[in-house]
Amino acid sequence: MAKKSPPKTFEDAIARLEAITQSMQNNAQPLEEALENYAEGVELVRYCQQKLAAVEQKIQVLDHGDLKDWELEGE
Repeated sequence: MAKKSPPKTFEDAIARLEAITQSMQNNAQPLEEALENYAEGVELVRYCQQKLAAVEQKIQVLDHGDLKDWELEGE
């Protein structure tokens, strides 16, 4: 199984995950391909989790170490 290069953006990773999910739900692929797509999906989820954790850390730094709930104005 060839290792694919990581996505360029978080949004690219989400789009690819959606495509993999849709393809697997349609049962339109052989077992080997489904397994490869599953493995790719796991890697994409890890990538997204790392990106989200990095953003969360930046937000904490911007808020002086305190992570606060974001509220819309007027609520």
